[in-house]
Parts: sequence; C-alpha cells; structure tokens
Amino acid sequence: MPSKLEVKKSKFLAFSFFVSTETELKAIISQIKAEYSDARHFVWAYRLEEAGILKEKYTEDKEPAGSAGSAILFLLKKKEVNNCLIVVVRYFGGVKLGVGGLARAYTESAKQSLEKSI
Repeated sequence: MPSKLEVKKSKFLAFSFFVSTETELKAIISQIKAEYSDARHFVWAYRLEEAGILKEKYTEDKEPAGSAGSAILFLLKKKEVNNCLIVVVRYFGGVKLGVGGLARAYTESAKQSLEKSI
C-alpha cells in the first residue's frame, strides 16, 4: 500500500521495499511502471549492499536535477538505510512546484513510505 501525498494538485504515491539484489529491484520498478502506466514520472533511489559492496543509484525521470531521486537517496543516506528501494510515482497536477517544492514533496513522500514500512 503506497503512502499518498498531494501538493498543488500533483499526486505522489510512494513505495518502499526491502531488496537484496539488483535483479529484484529492477523487477519491482518494472512492475510499478506497468501498474501505474498513466503517471507522468517514476522517480526512484536505492541503497543496496551486495557481496560487501554498497551500491547507490537514483533517477530524476525528467524532473529537474537535484529535485527528485537525489533527494530520496539523500534521505536513505541520512537515515542510514541499506537494502532499500523507494519508488515515487507522480501524477502531474498542472502546477509547477519548482526545484525546492519538488525536493520537499519527493522527500516527504519517501519519508512517509519509509515510516510505514518500518
């Protein structure tokens, strides 16, 4: 069940998952993209410790640089969460939020999802 946030008519649905392999997280991302195919943006970030190596990655998915996936990854680092994938699906509501507004919305969505899963 995703956490839901609405900011200036944009809807953000956030999902968090425990993951143990890159293959697993790629399958989850594909599944969410298929299920919510009518959404505008699919932003995600993960931290994965595999074979003693910490891997971190994110995507902004056409959002302005530094406003979406990087904000989620920053949250994961700050909370020191490993083996976690967070995906935020955005339905654009017609009002531009700006870089700061997007960063706050994506961070808050991710935070709510993480808190629900703990």
